[in-house]
Amino acid sequence: MEAITLPIYNTEGKEIESVKLNTKLFDGTINTAALYQAINAYRANQRKGLASTKTRGEVAGGGRKPWKQKGTGRARVGSTRSPLWRHGGVIFGPHPRDFSFKLPKKIKTLALKTSLNIKVKENNFLILDEFKLGAPKVKDAVKIFSSLKVLPEKNKKNHNVLLLLDKIDDNLKLALRNIGFLTTNLTKDTHAYEIMKAHKLIVNKKGLEELTKRLK
Repeated sequence: MEAITLPIYNTEGKEIESVKLNTKLFDGTINTAALYQAINAYRANQRKGLASTKTRGEVAGGGRKPWKQKGTGRARVGSTRSPLWRHGGVIFGPHPRDFSFKLPKKIKTLALKTSLNIKVKENNFLILDEFKLGAPKVKDAVKIFSSLKVLPEKNKKNHNVLLLLDKIDDNLKLALRNIGFLTTNLTKDTHAYEIMKAHKLIVNKKGLEELTKRLK
């Protein structure tokens, strides 16, 4: 397969050069099974599993038999904490548990590779030369995204842009933290779920090199 060539933009949105993507990483492979497993694993690992209910033995009170077994004409009852009664216990209710499970490293890598190939096929993969700000100002950061034409349209509320960088300094943290449509992460920490959730993916040049090394 021939190497895919993508343009590299500066912060003003102008194409300054181009780069050939690594054929071992960007080979057009899309493994939906690996992607499905990776996303399921990530979402399962995010679950707290703190939901808890009490059985009839855990609810306070109910030690005395409400009425005698026979002779009243009513149904026999052993405790006021029976699940059939108000304020009683819960049958088969949830208890704290761990939903997390581990995936083989090869499947995680294949899923991440698949998610990147999907973004390239969708033309939602942008490469930025470098992302630098002189001052930690939100308007300066938004101006860069505007020049790259990745700002959400007025009617699109759930538009999400993912910015992957090789490093994030304090100025960038301050400037990017209050932009609603933006998610920022390091290339060494990104994962398939995060990439698939984003509508647009922006990677700086050094970040792309790190990502390629990570997945080779």
